[in-house]
Amino acid sequence: MSATTTTRLVEHVQRLGEEHPPLRLDDVDFTVRDPRTFEQRYGHVLDYMARVELEVDRNVLELTTMLPEPPEVDVFFYRDVWQPQEIQHGRILDELQVRLGRSNADADLDSVGAKLKVLGALAHLGAFQDVVRMLYYVTGMATERSAVLAYNLLHDGVREMGETAIADTVIAPIKRQEPGHYAFYQLSARGLWAELAPWQRWLVRLLRRISFSPVGANNPQQLADFGDVMRTLHIDEDSDFAAQIARVEMELLWARDKGLPVPPYVTAAFREALELARARAAAA
Repeated sequence: MSATTTTRLVEHVQRLGEEHPPLRLDDVDFTVRDPRTFEQRYGHVLDYMARVELEVDRNVLELTTMLPEPPEVDVFFYRDVWQPQEIQHGRILDELQVRLGRSNADADLDSVGAKLKVLGALAHLGAFQDVVRMLYYVTGMATERSAVLAYNLLHDGVREMGETAIADTVIAPIKRQEPGHYAFYQLSARGLWAELAPWQRWLVRLLRRISFSPVGANNPQQLADFGDVMRTLHIDEDSDFAAQIARVEMELLWARDKGLPVPPYVTAAFREALELARARAAAA
């Protein structure tokens, strides 16, 4: 990655840390006017989001496994800015759902899958580590863009219910911190993609196509849970949600596929999530 891009990334991460310190529980107003209705409508959404945010501890373990020699700016970002911010997001959302009478999120904080360990072993080869880094960046883009869009929809829905304390002191502060994470991944992805050899780009496309899943969906049950979140936030097959989260990924990885708005593997994953959620609801 060029020195100019690296400098821009370092400056960006420094600004994120200075302008967006981790949120504090003491600054949150957990007042809910209608707890029962709020929990029934959004309880499962809070649980899903809290789990995903809290699992950043595991995500960092995965990163250190996949990337044995990451660039210093990547470590600066995920260790000093991203992880502390996301952990607090999870703690706040989890505290809210507990106050609504729900159980704490069942977050997996320390499991690292065998596939990631294999990637980490191969990443000791410098050229392959660049492939893994690119996968990390495009995954980060999709994850953070999903978060931005979902928090916007949740914020609107919560305000429509009249739950202004939650909208203003829980959802709004969290959603303000997510775009900076997305910007880091996007700048990193653009910088690295320009330097990859044709065979590396081919391998990135292949691995991305076979490994994509919506954020936080690591098994069929979680994929159905994600589908439930989509349904509650009114994200369906006709929504442009998938196109928005995959826009830069489409531009970089699949620029040759003109006229295709969303990579087919993204569309398929979102469709499957909705189908699983609907099937589970019908069987209940």
